[in-house]
Amino acid sequence: MSTLDARLLEAHERDDKPALVALYTEAADLASEEEAQAFYLTHAYVFALDIGAPETTSLRHQLKMLGRI
Repeated sequence: MSTLDARLLEAHERDDKPALVALYTEAADLASEEEAQAFYLTHAYVFALDIGAPETTSLRHQLKMLGRI
């Protein structure tokens, strides 16, 4: 298991939504395939919406550029 995976699991266990936004965004940045990138961005976006995070606009734009919104 990668350290990023471990950090994601820990953030889920703590229900740390700001960390989940950051970690899923990081995972999207590291993804080598568009499907994976969209998957991670979608998760980051949902958590960002849930907490009203400032990253919401940027995440939405990235998903739109991938044709996911």
